Amino acid sequence: MSGPPGVRASAGGDWIAIIEPNFTGHRWRYVEWIAQACVEAGHRCLVVTDTEYADHPLAQRIVREARPDLRLVLLDLHTVPPGPHFAVSVYMRFRNFYARAFRQISKTTPVRLVIAPYADYFFYTLAGFDSPFGNTPWIAIVMGMTFHHAEIGLRTPRRRFVDMAKSALFRRAMRSRGLRELFTIDPTLPDWFASTKPRRAAPLSYLADPFPEIEGMDPLLARAQLKLDAHTRYLLVYGAIGERKGIRELMLALEHKPDAPCLVIAGQQDDETRAFIDAHAPRLASAPVIFNRFISDEMERELFSACDAVWLGYKQHYGMSGVLVQAYRFGKPVVASADGLIGWYCRDGALGPLLDDLEPATIAHALDALAQRWRAAPHTAQPAGEHVLSSNTLAQFKHTLQAAMA
Repeated sequence: MSGPPGVRASAGGDWIAIIEPNFTGHRWRYVEWIAQACVEAGHRCLVVTDTEYADHPLAQRIVREARPDLRLVLLDLHTVPPGPHFAVSVYMRFRNFYARAFRQISKTTPVRLVIAPYADYFFYTLAGFDSPFGNTPWIAIVMGMTFHHAEIGLRTPRRRFVDMAKSALFRRAMRSRGLRELFTIDPTLPDWFASTKPRRAAPLSYLADPFPEIEGMDPLLARAQLKLDAHTRYLLVYGAIGERKGIRELMLALEHKPDAPCLVIAGQQDDETRAFIDAHAPRLASAPVIFNRFISDEMERELFSACDAVWLGYKQHYGMSGVLVQAYRFGKPVVASADGLIGWYCRDGALGPLLDDLEPATIAHALDALAQRWRAAPHTAQPAGEHVLSSNTLAQFKHTLQAAMA
């Protein structure tokens, strides 16, 4: 555990514990924003994560700032306990991580509320097991619940029996002990849940996937900072760079399209994806610009200001994407999958061309449509304020959570 031993609340009331065992992708940003919401509302906050993330920039910043109302707690949350149910079920393993973390911090710190930023890890287990937080109230966010998508007409794989089972588990889990409110970044889930006429269930509310209201910078200045050419068209692939980003399909398509925009690939890559990119980058007409590292807030601003469009042709991804919100905030068109929630948000084509699949010809056609858009209005940004995504602000995100913390 970091910080002074026995982080004990005395005169300022009990603590709110944010438990998140994984700081990859956008997980750490949610932890950061929820922690900000806590302290800005006058609460004291513990950020609890795995020892693996001791060197993560967010963890380092919390330690460096040494605020009396915000502490970091590092625990071993990834060691798998013995037992067949843990061996066969990732949901049970994660439930154990949360329960173990709560027990350990409760030994020294009075916790009045737990927040789980990504409850998808364990939520289904609540249908058959008690809350991992005992009698302590808790709120949580789910991000990837897709069992209802086929039923309401979204493009997702049809898994009749799996979806029926997960639907039943979800409805039962909504009656879990201590659950004060569940939030979802899927705007379709609360309406579906209401249609099931739930009884004795916790409230389920929409929480818009946020992005800070940051002003974009001059594109030419941003390009100069990133050492990008002033006249080249750039397509940004951003975030945790793995197979599900669709990066392999995109690069294979670009091998046969010499007039394609130049790729900017920004974010930490897994080993297999890095090997693929290294092998295929020389085959592209324009050498991709690669930033294989953690991206700071300032560099993120530069990237979205400098690039002309954003890639959202994700593979087998049916939930929401924070990158979509970022692209919208910066007024950049997207090349997006027609599947799942991304496809739902982009369904009218106003945000950019849609991909029915990731075949090379489909990707090439979408890039041609994007080029036509650039030729028709070379300097026109996307409208920001006329779309459902206009409500996806950090201020609204914090306000919604603060109401649930009170």
